[in-house]
Amino acid sequence: MASTPAMGDPCFDVDKLSYEIFTILESKFLFGYDDPKLFLNESSPETPAKNHASPKISSGKVRILSIDAISDCVLAAAFLAHIESSLRIQSGDPAAAIADFFDIAAGSGAGGVISAMLFTRGVNGRPLFSAEETLCFLSKNGLPSTRKGLFCAMMRRPINGSFRKIFGEETLRDTVKPLLIPCFDFSTGAPFLFSRADAVETDGYDFRIREICAATCGVSKAMEMKSIDGRTRIAAVGGEVAMANPTAAAITHVLHNKQEFPFASRIEDLLVLSIAGVAPELAGRSSQSTAQALRIAGNGMADTVDQVIAMAFSQNRTNNSNYIRLQAHGLGIDTFKGSNRDAKQIMETAEAILGQRNVESVLFQGRKLSEETNAEKLERFAAELIEEHDNRKKSRIPTVFIKQIMTPRTSSATTITSTTLSGSPRPNSSHS
Repeated sequence: MASTPAMGDPCFDVDKLSYEIFTILESKFLFGYDDPKLFLNESSPETPAKNHASPKISSGKVRILSIDAISDCVLAAAFLAHIESSLRIQSGDPAAAIADFFDIAAGSGAGGVISAMLFTRGVNGRPLFSAEETLCFLSKNGLPSTRKGLFCAMMRRPINGSFRKIFGEETLRDTVKPLLIPCFDFSTGAPFLFSRADAVETDGYDFRIREICAATCGVSKAMEMKSIDGRTRIAAVGGEVAMANPTAAAITHVLHNKQEFPFASRIEDLLVLSIAGVAPELAGRSSQSTAQALRIAGNGMADTVDQVIAMAFSQNRTNNSNYIRLQAHGLGIDTFKGSNRDAKQIMETAEAILGQRNVESVLFQGRKLSEETNAEKLERFAAELIEEHDNRKKSRIPTVFIKQIMTPRTSSATTITSTTLSGSPRPNSSHS
């Protein structure tokens, strides 16, 4: 039987150092480093000591909006219209838009289209759409949940169809705030994350918004697309395959992108609103189509991401309001049949869902029923957004430094692991 290494043995020191490094990384970025009793007893020699001599500099909280690859995106737009209305009332600004109160948006699949509509720059420098306008547009032009509406037409004609009418020639650079939209690249067999942080630094990572939306929505066939300068080429298929829930990607981007978010280093520095789709009703169904199976798998991955993030936020009980996830169960826009569905009816459905008590994910324990309704959580979250908005007006230190378009150079903000550069190897960059 091998003997235990002595305290003075170099092997013991290496093992101890490796353990301490792993503990710091795991606890700081996943489970809340501020809780010393989470992994080890405070008296344990292996417990990393806190440094009370260097207080953390804080200039506010970074506000993140994340929208899943959802089938019922009109309902998501209704949720956003609700919170936008609340923000307008509380701020006293009738022209306030969602993009005014969030620093970064991440969206996958149809959620990516909504994010793009809310964060792409319009002709007057304001967002192309408000949440209210997005809801009206989607309700009048088709319902994605029927699989026969607007987005299906867009995916059949990704370049010359409806996406062109919405976004024109705008590119990833032409957004008012940072934007993240994922897809899956068949040419490299890895996820690809469209990021404004890279687009503003080099044409090799700048793509047209209409093509990004078509890429993240597609599920049946890979879409060949290339960057503005033609150097980056990918064979893209939907974000639902690569990253059904982009919230973790958005959080990682913020915590590691020190150029735009220099003071964000912990979960406590974030305010996150995550919007999911309608939970699928599977009872009584003995078989599933490939698309349905893919959707079930995507929902499973999205729930796992939600559970881990909820676990990270819940370590500090005072920060439960910093992470809100909305998901309807058993009630969606499909409730209404016929051709007379309009924004008013959709908002009524959304209000009914907001009146429900939210179902929350608990890591390794499934789901539990919240003590609050979705509306109560949203109102509390809106108050947090307003408070952050007001605090920034008084602060001398900016919370966010949005990158401006500059002379193209290799990005150090976001790692895109699935790029194929024609004629030359892809440059290395660090992940954000």
